[in-house]
Amino acid sequence: MPIELAKALGAELPATRFSWNEDTLMLYALGAGVGINADQTSPNILQYTYENGLKALPTFGVVPSFPALVGMMNLPGLSFNPMMLLHGEQYLEVVKRPIPTSANVTSKGRVKAIFDKGKGALVVLEVTTTQDDGTVLFTNEFGVFLRGEGGFGGESGPPPGNEAPSRTPDAVVEYPTMPQQALLYRLSGDKNPLHADPAFASMGGFAKPILHGLCTFANVGRAVIQACAGDDPTRFRSIRVRFVRPVTPGDTITTEMWRESDHEILVTAKAGGHTVISNAKVTLA
Repeated sequence: MPIELAKALGAELPATRFSWNEDTLMLYALGAGVGINADQTSPNILQYTYENGLKALPTFGVVPSFPALVGMMNLPGLSFNPMMLLHGEQYLEVVKRPIPTSANVTSKGRVKAIFDKGKGALVVLEVTTTQDDGTVLFTNEFGVFLRGEGGFGGESGPPPGNEAPSRTPDAVVEYPTMPQQALLYRLSGDKNPLHADPAFASMGGFAKPILHGLCTFANVGRAVIQACAGDDPTRFRSIRVRFVRPVTPGDTITTEMWRESDHEILVTAKAGGHTVISNAKVTLA
């Protein structure tokens, strides 16, 4: 069925609950690739993986809100084949810093925008994550691309922006991934079989299971923290990315960075000889 803008736009996602502790944060960091081929005693590794002085890798902010996306399948005015869904864009703002090492939160979301991209529809879901005392911790915007659902007559949306300069990057960071990286990352909550099951990946048009886009996203965020924020994750404020191609587990993710100012970094990421993230921007405190 075609998208019905009048019904879908502004529709609310069911609220979801999520809890985490130090182990949750450490598992997320390991799933994102922290510590691969690195000195395990290095402070920049231990800050994410050891409970003594533990800090959250800031891109963890997408994890508590992720369960809310399940409600998208039952939204009015949206009817689509989940096999045709791709993660197209992501925005995360860490509203409260530092991120607590344990918390109980509620995430509430809504359909913020729907754009007609011709070959598909881009549905933007805005999700706010709040602690039980009312403190807002994170705001996320998930840009979900629905292949084959375009042509309904909606607006095409703004250009992606955040174009990388043509000059040489100011910083480049390479992080390897492991062949089993997706199997580890999915333990943080995204258990889409596309990232584990070869048969499911084949149905989605991929030769083998692919790495989660949000795992690549985490690598980009960590690279900027390392190269541009003195390895201090508490300086991380926000990140916006456009997913271009998937990463194959085992590939090395190369993050290229251009300093627009002390607080704004433009970013591109590559893996397997291809650009995998483009039009990205990280804001630092």
